[in-house]
Amino acid sequence: MAGVWLSEIYGKEIITNGGRKLGKVEDLILDFENGSVSSLLLVNADELIRSENTARQLAKNSVKYQRVRNLDNTIIVSEELPPR
Repeated sequence: MAGVWLSEIYGKEIITNGGRKLGKVEDLILDFENGSVSSLLLVNADELIRSENTARQLAKNSVKYQRVRNLDNTIIVSEELPPR
């Protein structure tokens, strides 16, 4: 999925390939070493940092970018992570 500006991802709705709505992209986690998006956040990153249990909230409110199957007007993600 090359050629997408990060600013174009914000606010897009995320839906599973089974049709379940997960929410909208509020923030991103970037992998600067690889130059890629690591995760899409359903909440603002500041909310996660201030939460009581950051790791649990991160798991609950993020979608690994490797699950993305299609990125257009909406973002379609697989139900589960693909096997490595």
